[in-house]
Amino acid sequence: MKFIVLAGGSGTRLWPMSRKNFPKQFLKFSISKHDEHESFFQKTIKRICCYPDADIFIVTNEKHKFYVINQLEELANKLTNKPKIEIVIEPVSKNTAPAIALAIRYAIEKGISQDEIFFVCPSDHLIKPDEKFIEFIKASEECAKKETIVTFGIKPTRPETGYGYIKVKSQPAEFGNFYKVEKFVEKPDFDNAKRYIKEGNYYWNSGMFTFKVNTIIEDFKKYTPQLGELFEKSYDEALKEFQNLSDISIDYAIMEKTEKGMLLPLNIFWSDIGSWESLYDVLDKDPTGNAIVGDCVNIETNGSLIIGNKRFITTLGIQDMVVVETEDALLIAKKGECQKVKDIVKILSEKALPQVEEHVTVYRPWGSYTLLEKGLRYKIKRISVKPGETLSLQMHHHRSEHWVVVKGTAKVKIGDREQFVHENESVYVPKSTLHRLENPGKIPLEIIEVQVGEYVEEDDIKRVEDVYGRQDI
Repeated sequence: MKFIVLAGGSGTRLWPMSRKNFPKQFLKFSISKHDEHESFFQKTIKRICCYPDADIFIVTNEKHKFYVINQLEELANKLTNKPKIEIVIEPVSKNTAPAIALAIRYAIEKGISQDEIFFVCPSDHLIKPDEKFIEFIKASEECAKKETIVTFGIKPTRPETGYGYIKVKSQPAEFGNFYKVEKFVEKPDFDNAKRYIKEGNYYWNSGMFTFKVNTIIEDFKKYTPQLGELFEKSYDEALKEFQNLSDISIDYAIMEKTEKGMLLPLNIFWSDIGSWESLYDVLDKDPTGNAIVGDCVNIETNGSLIIGNKRFITTLGIQDMVVVETEDALLIAKKGECQKVKDIVKILSEKALPQVEEHVTVYRPWGSYTLLEKGLRYKIKRISVKPGETLSLQMHHHRSEHWVVVKGTAKVKIGDREQFVHENESVYVPKSTLHRLENPGKIPLEIIEVQVGEYVEEDDIKRVEDVYGRQDI
């Protein structure tokens, strides 16, 4: 069986911890004291690897590619089953239907038969227990062999307005525990959500699907011809055409129209962690009902989610609140209002504020950098380079740089000169001079970089050589 893992995202619903360039699937949480400190993406891959001999196709974009690679590397020694994993890069970010179609086209290019069964899932959901979930996947596989498209439904436990719903026929179909899909329903208002629960034949839409390749291709061609045409092209041609495709979900493109839809109730724990309230629900609580991450002291505080980063947080007399602190932003909200976080992100986007795009700490394929301070004509960063990694050979037209090594040993190329720079030593990089930083050692290299010049933004960079295949930015 083949698996497609969707690992894009806009980073809006768990802002300020998630960002456009660091969406929620890459956030790391220990859900309980017995849970490993892993991201939702890593939990998803581990869950799939419970299926024997899984082949995994991860769909992401260029901005998220190296988060995927780095987090896969972190998982490598934890996986008992070693799946074959391939990464499919979207040329531009699109919705789920183009992403799924591109992944299937890539798989066919790699020799996958059109009789193969695929399971598609997002990378940011929390599902447990893993072993039981695999049993549901195997059941869906048998149903999908009969030319159906299986979706997984969650029995509603509350009148949730943040989920789409699926209405099913009142009786299970001839395929055992599966129900025939009657229709997909958009996110409802509160009154309709209450009605759906009362009627009893509505399920939350989990966004997971199982199908045979030729079954889904037939429906792509029938209901969304533009996407169907991708399967008449080579993969390279599909990549060139991708930016012209409609931004459309798999629900709109196929599931709302197909006559092959079947629903399997997923009778285990599931959450899409679609809001801070959803995260609060799954985290361990203290005796006063507070879910706490980080260093906090709370007096007469009840039923609240409090997440700290580097600051020490204290609360007095608050109830049913959400407090989330990062290095450059603070969110304070009343529980029940957190679906509106996306409205905050929209306002920040309109103002072109940096808190929408990146964190203060930004991850790169070679390591990371943290912005320590920025002022008129200068910027100070802490740079960490992983052992054996190399930054690009590059130059800057508008700034010079001064590097001070605080940990490890740096191999530095400046112009035609190469040298080693050790702890408590420094080196100067003039403007418009080709340079490269490398960590030849066995421990992380950490340096403090001071940039000075008339322009110190990230797009003042000209890459001449790059081992990671990145383009100039």
